[in-house]
Amino acid sequence: MKELTSDIVIIGGGLGGVAAALAALKLGRSVILTEEFKWLGGQLTTQAVPPDENPWIESDGSTASYRQLRAEMRDYYRRNYPLTDEARADEKLNPGSGNVSPLCAEPRAGVAAIEALLAPWFATGRLTVLMSAKPVAAETDGDRFTAVTVRSFEYGEMVLTGRYFIDATELGDLLELGKVEHVIGAESQAETGEPAALAGNANPFDQQAVSWCFAMSYHPEEDHTIERPRDYDIWRDFKLDFWPDRQLSFIGPNPVTLEPDNRPLFVGDSDAKFAPDNWHYRRIFYRRHHVGNRYDSDICLVNWPQIDYCGGPLVGVSAEEAEKHLEGARQLSLSMLYWMQTEAPRHDGGYGYRGLKPAGAVMGTLDGLTIAPYIRESRRIKALFTVTENHVGIDAREGLTGAEQFADSVGVGSYRIDLHPSTAPRNYVDIANWPFQIPLGSLIPARVENMLPACKNIGTTHLTNGCYRLHPVEWNIGESVGALAAYCIENDISPRGVRETADRLADFQHLLTSRFEVPLAWPQHIRETPRLELFGRVE
Repeated sequence: MKELTSDIVIIGGGLGGVAAALAALKLGRSVILTEEFKWLGGQLTTQAVPPDENPWIESDGSTASYRQLRAEMRDYYRRNYPLTDEARADEKLNPGSGNVSPLCAEPRAGVAAIEALLAPWFATGRLTVLMSAKPVAAETDGDRFTAVTVRSFEYGEMVLTGRYFIDATELGDLLELGKVEHVIGAESQAETGEPAALAGNANPFDQQAVSWCFAMSYHPEEDHTIERPRDYDIWRDFKLDFWPDRQLSFIGPNPVTLEPDNRPLFVGDSDAKFAPDNWHYRRIFYRRHHVGNRYDSDICLVNWPQIDYCGGPLVGVSAEEAEKHLEGARQLSLSMLYWMQTEAPRHDGGYGYRGLKPAGAVMGTLDGLTIAPYIRESRRIKALFTVTENHVGIDAREGLTGAEQFADSVGVGSYRIDLHPSTAPRNYVDIANWPFQIPLGSLIPARVENMLPACKNIGTTHLTNGCYRLHPVEWNIGESVGALAAYCIENDISPRGVRETADRLADFQHLLTSRFEVPLAWPQHIRETPRLELFGRVE
């Protein structure tokens, strides 16, 4: 087998992996970055989910490089699209005018932005990127990783060696392969002391639903009905006990109140800039931003509760079982599309929107489904410190103002404790949060010395994973972890040593703030502002 070596080996090319690579490269280290699929970017690109961000994202709550990523995505449209003068001049251009985010865009905009950020580093000879490469084995010596084997579509099996290894995979693959102590599923109140944790026993198979998102355009005078999906008859009549209607419906539970919430596909004009419907919620392309007649439809990303697959978990089960559930998620999404095309109640009377067309070219696929499923929950390391609901949840911190303040903060974030229906199965858990910090202790495994997490695999609980898993927080985690690995190599110190030595911790935090503009705390007026918005509106 071919062997490659670098200072830092990063397995997983999602947002955390890319951010980790950039930070390490800027600090003079060599990096190997691998990615299982054909695009870098994870939840932003292969999963195509517009960035779920804090409400102050345009001015606060992100690192300098994340702001650059967002700017590159907007410039992608200014460089390549026939924007109207108004759209081109808009500093806060929202390419899709979707309600869920100020930056709803096609996944290729994220791909291009990431490529632009990485481009200057290839000529240094210090960056190697291996695409379509999946980890299959890890070698360890005591408490240290020594090598990771990946299976590459292009090169076959390759052994990667380095001084530090970073797990930025969507499911925490290295934790399993390297036997790193970790947790899966939902903990109990007895374990974590969290008010919203399970009242009885922990359930490792209680994991957030996976969703296989898809994109579609709409051509009302045409018929783009897909072939009837294999499992359509199963999903057509399927109803969870706690769900207010059948799975294939526009009626789902409100995540907070759990009362029935009817969100039709269209409310009025599908071309309107805003409407309280599903079409506008995650719209990723808005044709009226552009001059001429090149585009005959907007494009909507379907990432709705109706495609949350609760049939079974992806981790803690056999590879065959996980594959069965992934195919189940695909079948559910295809069934939802077919139902909308053939049986869904129309806003103007009748049934079925046969003009809905899978937007495969935009997704990088043939069927309009995303390249990879949207993963909300991963294996999580047993860390030096675990963030719980009691540190960030408003209800859990009754009588206190603001989230817990951490002396070892390496970043910030803010998002509701947002847990989609789970594989228990169990309904939504959605809890308001205080703007929070990312403690360094949550990024350091309790035992292993040279493997660090950079994704949804940090020291959180089932609950707090729900607010630490979104785009800008994952990026901040990855950037801080990449900088930490480089700092440890430069100063011949362990991550644990950095955290436990006051002057080293202060020096590392100064590096983050001065070199990378990583905010370690929120401004007070934001820190004390509860996060109450849901779906772009204040509850």
